Amino acid sequence: MAVEDPYRWIESVAQSAGHSLCLEDDLGRRMSYAEVHQSVGRYGAVLLDLGVHVGDRVALLVEKSLEAVLVYLACLRVGAAVVPLNTAYTAAELRHFISDSQPQVLIVDPAKTEAAVEIAAANGCPTVETLGARGNGSIANRVEMQSVGSPVISIAADTLAALLYTSGTTGRSKGAMITRGNLVANAQCLASSWQMTREDLLVHVLPLFHVHGLFLSLNTMFAVGAAVRIHRIFDPRLTIESLSNGSVFMGVPTHYTRLLACPELTPEAVSGVRLFISGSAPLLSETHREFEVRTRKVILERYGMTETLVNTSNPYTGVRKPGSVGLPLPGVELRITDQRTDGDGPNVGMIEIRGPNVCAGYWRAPDQTAADRTVDGYFRSGDLGFIDSDGYLHISGRAKDLVITGGYNVYPKEIELELDRLDQISESAVFGVPHRDFGEAVTAAVILKPSAAMHEATVIELMRNRLARYKVPKRVIVVDELPKNTMGKIQKNKLRERFAHLYLDTLAKPNGIR
Repeated sequence: MAVEDPYRWIESVAQSAGHSLCLEDDLGRRMSYAEVHQSVGRYGAVLLDLGVHVGDRVALLVEKSLEAVLVYLACLRVGAAVVPLNTAYTAAELRHFISDSQPQVLIVDPAKTEAAVEIAAANGCPTVETLGARGNGSIANRVEMQSVGSPVISIAADTLAALLYTSGTTGRSKGAMITRGNLVANAQCLASSWQMTREDLLVHVLPLFHVHGLFLSLNTMFAVGAAVRIHRIFDPRLTIESLSNGSVFMGVPTHYTRLLACPELTPEAVSGVRLFISGSAPLLSETHREFEVRTRKVILERYGMTETLVNTSNPYTGVRKPGSVGLPLPGVELRITDQRTDGDGPNVGMIEIRGPNVCAGYWRAPDQTAADRTVDGYFRSGDLGFIDSDGYLHISGRAKDLVITGGYNVYPKEIELELDRLDQISESAVFGVPHRDFGEAVTAAVILKPSAAMHEATVIELMRNRLARYKVPKRVIVVDELPKNTMGKIQKNKLRERFAHLYLDTLAKPNGIR
């Protein structure tokens, strides 16, 4: 039966089949739906005590844990909006997110307490709590002393459920406003399309600060009362062992290439897994085919975005095309505009999306919200693609130069601004090229100032001190000039073509920049 509010998934199963397994982790801890419902009630009561009201933001900068999932569910229960943040963010990045989202509560890993308190105090966040990877911390202590759970109340579908920060072409991150209705519509559609049942168990290796791991994975399983096994880190061999009694796996291309590197990956090892799903980054056709040969399982690739959750999916029953992200999901409308073709190639154009999965807009950015919507209500994705004769969508590139590496979104402008601040560099261009492990690799081409000299490894190390690790270029290559059109715009397509070979065979090692 369809449920109209995301927290009602938990409540409904807790009341009808409370003994059913809901969560377990790699520490051996297990919680039934009834136990989760009760525990989330106490977390919810703590949030209420901390002054959290419907629509308030709760920011999470914590390591992955079973308790982090409980905090997310507590936000749903009391009507707060979760703001999941990557633990790799630098202090400068964190300041922007806290200043922009203005959370009532910031929950951080205990090791980050000092910096977090300073940032919160300077940016209008009144409360900082801690939560460690093993469930330790100040908020856990508060929950221990809490005997009464928060009430489950009716909350409107258009109420904000999450702010998900996604970089813009200007380098300034903006928050996509995901509503409770967005979560319900997408999870129930995916659960039906992928034939999820209460008998399923998802082996969960994705991060919880990403839409893929926090919403698509968890919500799709909770929507049918299925179980989730939380792995705090991704270890290929332990994952294969865990898959021996799991039925569903969701990952990014990086996970699949690393699984393929393990001799333990055999048909027998994953015989009980009925569904392998890939998303968040392009899956190379080679990886798709190699996985099928090794395991006799065909990966189901889908297409989603931070702003829209999932839009298309290869079919559960039917042809799963390598290189394609499948067909539009029920209720999702998709069209290709401004189509162009080169010679005998397909008609490639901008992908536009309309449906109950599309976010309400960008937080405190009405101009950007309006710019990304058409007059008839379609969301301009910024992605380029085409639809083949069978109706399957193929992604050709990104009009906004987005690089997706290991499932994370990286916008080049942010890295270019940091590179251009270096005294030795006069101009830079950042782009993505195919990478067997990460889907795409962040790569930089730079022009040095006259007589300047710098070692590539030095540049990369400097970037590690300024940017989250996944944003740091894997290669920084010196060039004499950057290809430009008559208007002076850098032609990144030519850079991608020129350096497309860099990572396909072996991961190139940094060389010196003269």
